[in-house]
Amino acid sequence: MSKNRTPKLVVGIVASFMGLAGVIIFLLATKIVSVQIGILMLVMSVGMHLGFGILIAVYRLIGKLE
Repeated sequence: MSKNRTPKLVVGIVASFMGLAGVIIFLLATKIVSVQIGILMLVMSVGMHLGFGILIAVYRLIGKLE
């Protein structure tokens, strides 16, 4: 494994979030989804990325214990 794996992981997560948020904002701008659904989708995206981020952090910490 390379030593600079963490920055690549962070860049991947940020790019994933920004891409998904961009798609949601595009759907809002073109009025494909309503404002309420768009906000709900953005909140869901933040929650998923936060939850998976915590899971990744715990997995990496457990890996260091062994």
